[in-house]
Amino acid sequence: MDTVTVLTAGHINWDVTLRVDRLPEPDGEASIRSQRQSGGGSAANVAAALADLGVETGLIGSVGDDDNGLLARRELEATGVSLAGVRVVEGADTAVKYLLVDEVGEVAILGNDGVNEAITPDDLESARIRSADHVHLTGQRPDTAAAIARIAGDAGLSVSFDPGRRIADRDFDEALALADVVFVTDREATALLGPDRLDEQGDGRIVVVTCGADGAEAYAPDGAVVHPGFDVDPVDTAGAGDAFAAGFLTTWLEDGDIDRALAYGNACGALTASRTGARSAPTASAVETVLGRRS
Repeated sequence: MDTVTVLTAGHINWDVTLRVDRLPEPDGEASIRSQRQSGGGSAANVAAALADLGVETGLIGSVGDDDNGLLARRELEATGVSLAGVRVVEGADTAVKYLLVDEVGEVAILGNDGVNEAITPDDLESARIRSADHVHLTGQRPDTAAAIARIAGDAGLSVSFDPGRRIADRDFDEALALADVVFVTDREATALLGPDRLDEQGDGRIVVVTCGADGAEAYAPDGAVVHPGFDVDPVDTAGAGDAFAAGFLTTWLEDGDIDRALAYGNACGALTASRTGARSAPTASAVETVLGRRS
């Protein structure tokens, strides 16, 4: 069995990115400027970004046996991600997401779920999860996320969780309670923490809030940490949050330094937002260049 440092779990998609002159409104119309295709899905994006940063990474998820699933797997394999935990479902379609990106990099998403939630608690291989040093969960079946978190916690592994846009629609309470680090956007933070989210966290976990161009904040048991981010001209913000999570984890797992992890994560997110496509995470050398300019 492959040995990995970080095991990610969740969606593996195929993305079709449409650059448009503006995001269409009801009864409105927009013009497509360009189109590109690449792998996507939060778990797959984080895994690929971690691999690009030099972290040994594995993935738990599912794809169909169609052309899109084959392309998604080939792209991940090329980055060095272990796919030993990826299930290929016969006769099923891989999830496809259509990302509409306007001229300032804002994103709207359409898509079908396909077969990206075929992994159930009964499908999990406990030994594969226990072999990692850290487990990163993303949006998926709540019972599967909770089961992975339980296995990891029982093995003494640290767990992080980015529940994604559907946090208010799905019952992730158990997985969230078992997570050591939770990633949410500024908008999602209120749904998770309520209006008093600036209060010091007293439950032992770290809640990291990404704020787009305004950087990121972390609320830990011993207080809050804020990093202002880096100035970039956004081209496409899709995948920037996944790149941030990969950068944060790469640094936090080394020494637990939240200040440094926020800076590293923000650099990863900024570089990704300045490029086209959700799967455009930077290398470690590119991140160090950005950090060097700030210092």
